[in-house]
Amino acid sequence: MIENVFYRVYSDYLKKRYGQKVYKLPVNLSITCPNRLDGKQGCSFCAEIGTGFEAMPSETNVAQQLSVTKEKICNKYKAKKFIAYFQNYTNTFMPLKQFEAYLREAASVPDIVEISVSTRPDCIRDDYLEILYKIHMEYHIEITIELGLQTANYHTLDAIYRGHGLAEYIDSVIRIHKYPFYVCTHIILNLPGDTMRDVIETAKIVSVLGSEIVKLHSLYIPKNTILSEDYENGTIQICSKEEYFERMLTFLSHLNPEIIVERLFSRIPEKDAVFSNWNTSWWKLKEEALALMKERGIYQGKEFHYCNGPSLSKI
Repeated sequence: MIENVFYRVYSDYLKKRYGQKVYKLPVNLSITCPNRLDGKQGCSFCAEIGTGFEAMPSETNVAQQLSVTKEKICNKYKAKKFIAYFQNYTNTFMPLKQFEAYLREAASVPDIVEISVSTRPDCIRDDYLEILYKIHMEYHIEITIELGLQTANYHTLDAIYRGHGLAEYIDSVIRIHKYPFYVCTHIILNLPGDTMRDVIETAKIVSVLGSEIVKLHSLYIPKNTILSEDYENGTIQICSKEEYFERMLTFLSHLNPEIIVERLFSRIPEKDAVFSNWNTSWWKLKEEALALMKERGIYQGKEFHYCNGPSLSKI
């Protein structure tokens, strides 16, 4: 089944933008997150190692991480263009000079056409954006900033100890869009406490603010996290696979059809999780989701009619 019939696919966008397939190369830095300071344990769903389950050790320098991973991808897929993906933890949460040095090291690696920086909405500041713009101009390299919003429901953000609210996300997107950068917004569609109304409002917020890319996640629960304790003692429950499908299809139908969709489901090694994707592979879940969209006639943007004064049509 052709997925780009139903939503705007990230791999197709990359191929169109760069003229061929492009692969992400993860970079793991020796950094942390502001939500892990002063005795805080971080977000309830975040493991001690962050999200770098399959990344190289953070002690390895950036150029070597990229070169080693690039060689593996080249040998397997004959790839020629790559994205340096600063993935783990909060990659703007470091001194400015150190941030610039890491970026320059990545930009200097041959065949890197883009740098993607994963961070938090409360860790976007103008001087860091200026450094990114300098790298963009000097190395003629594209910049994407990935923001972990997770949900537009700030009550849920409080409940998962996220450490920021909705306003910080709005502020960061507005600031980023003063530059020729793309925003990729991370969303978890089935956080405990969120309803279908929250799913719809999150899709609307992301759309009207003009996030160029979204990355959807099905909630997984890493071992040794606050959420794993809640899950194992029965304090929280994970929605069914069928409920997640309903949320995902509803989100996509309300999403601006111009937004690129990078991912529909989370991916985590089974050995690192107490729960992940209902014990089903992500690609099987995607096949089921696409079949549902075909059956129901659902596609990205089907319900995208809430902008530009829609009620005025009643006059």
